[in-house]
Amino acid sequence: MKKTFDWIHGFLGIKSNRTKNITKHISWSVLYKIGSVISNFLLVPLTINHLSLNSYGIWLTISSFIAWFSFLDIGLENGLRNKFAEAQVEGNVQKARALVSSGYFTIGTISLVLVTCFFFISQYIDWYEVFNTSPMEEEGLELLIPLLITLFGLQLVAKLITAIYKGDQKHSIQDKIQFITQIFSLICIWILIQIDRSSLIVYALVFSSLPLLVLLLVNLYAFRTRYRRFLPSTKLWKRKYLKEITSLGFNFFIIQIATVVLFSTDNFIITQLFSPKEVVPYNVTYKYFSIIIIAYTILTTPYWSAFTEAYASGDFNWIKNSVRNIQRIWLIIPVALVIMILMSDWFYEVWVGNQVHVPKHLSISMAFFVAILSFNMVYVSFINGIGKLRLQLLSSIFVMLINIPLSIYFGKYLGFGTTGVILATCFCLLITLVLWPIQYSKLINSTAKGIWNK
Repeated sequence: MKKTFDWIHGFLGIKSNRTKNITKHISWSVLYKIGSVISNFLLVPLTINHLSLNSYGIWLTISSFIAWFSFLDIGLENGLRNKFAEAQVEGNVQKARALVSSGYFTIGTISLVLVTCFFFISQYIDWYEVFNTSPMEEEGLELLIPLLITLFGLQLVAKLITAIYKGDQKHSIQDKIQFITQIFSLICIWILIQIDRSSLIVYALVFSSLPLLVLLLVNLYAFRTRYRRFLPSTKLWKRKYLKEITSLGFNFFIIQIATVVLFSTDNFIITQLFSPKEVVPYNVTYKYFSIIIIAYTILTTPYWSAFTEAYASGDFNWIKNSVRNIQRIWLIIPVALVIMILMSDWFYEVWVGNQVHVPKHLSISMAFFVAILSFNMVYVSFINGIGKLRLQLLSSIFVMLINIPLSIYFGKYLGFGTTGVILATCFCLLITLVLWPIQYSKLINSTAKGIWNK
């Protein structure tokens, strides 16, 4: 495999070790993502056939609801990623281990508090009303939701291992984890179909346990091999290192909340405004067009920590060349999206048959969303990588405040239906479409002042 990568580097004329590492992990990510996408596309029709449309819609909404709590890591994952990368550049193993220890035990405490509080509060919540269904349609939600939150809390801790890999510029590990999880998911849905018992509770518990199981195995392997030196220890928990992580982490925390509001509330809004069944065509459309996001994320994700290292070492020319090359690649995306829109009806028919109807205007709106989101990615990777987050923080708060009201207004009062929900998200993203390129230009040319440089 090393000879293959050496040939690729020679063919492309790549000499920078940093770029060689990025190319290597992009190549692995491509393979893992292709496997994940194929598995995911196979999983959707199998799940629709196994569960009813209503049950599948509720599961999608529950998944989004659980994802809301991802912000409770208070930005520790991204903060640890950046600070671990800096400690690696400095060659400070003791500091890196203290950062890892502080991150793990802090997020462990947060998860314990989350699960404990949720078990107490859950008994006073009518989950059937929350998910716009009834005990006649789906029984056991009052038991299922607390169990899923418990699994999520454990996953929040175990997931921190990916921050270490990313900080060490081993970015393909996250795609590898997703690929393995998807393969296990396919095996499990096949087993459930053979058992021939349609149960949302069983389905949800199985599919929520799989990511946790894989992450626990990755933690066990990583801290026994490559990252043995960084094995978390309670003795190394230091408040000063926690402050160091959370100095960036607090900004990431607010940004994560905004991200959750922007990208993870749509299913819930659709369920409340319309019905759980309407979530299914919306998600089918999203999964189809997310192929572009997945492909472009493979390209941009490795640059986050690489930008951190390059900026810290003053290698601005490498940053400029990298951003310029990624911008050129982005020009392919609008063309690809037009082709996908033209093929969408045929693809939906082949993929999910006539069980799910997707309006053409929903496909067009989703394509517009993907175009805007992908354009922003390289700039966000750079800004996040160097930790200049104040502008992103303030704009995220503004976007967070207007997104849900806009979604309700466009979807219900203007009569756009589910299309209105994604159009509201597009409107919010248009604001950042202007800001991030300007901030990048100011930072890379050393002309950033005030909020542009904080």
